[in-house]
Amino acid sequence: MDVVAARAVWADAVTSAWPAAPVWFHGDVSAGNVLVARGRLAALIDFGQCGVGDPACDLVPAWTWCVGAERAAFRDAVGLPVDAWRRARGWALWKALVTMASGPVAEPSRVLAAVLADPVAE
Repeated sequence: MDVVAARAVWADAVTSAWPAAPVWFHGDVSAGNVLVARGRLAALIDFGQCGVGDPACDLVPAWTWCVGAERAAFRDAVGLPVDAWRRARGWALWKALVTMASGPVAEPSRVLAAVLADPVAE
């Protein structure tokens, strides 16, 4: 792992905070918590991490599911400012590293590579 790049992502992530009124967030938008019907998002389940605050944690799918131009499309659809994406990238880094530490590393290694390579918003 490129430790210097990971530290830079983390440093960028902690330079801001959510400046607006707190909003609801899910907190764990992962494959096991997404229900799809007829090829479309139908629901999110498992609200154990749900809370009120910064929505950046719910942007992690930009790195876990999206590739290439899909990330930009996701960013544009969400419409949050650049600082939110920096914090989201930190969340994605954290999630990849935690997942790597607890089991098979193929998928989190792919996510980590995406996190280090693509800031989504600059």
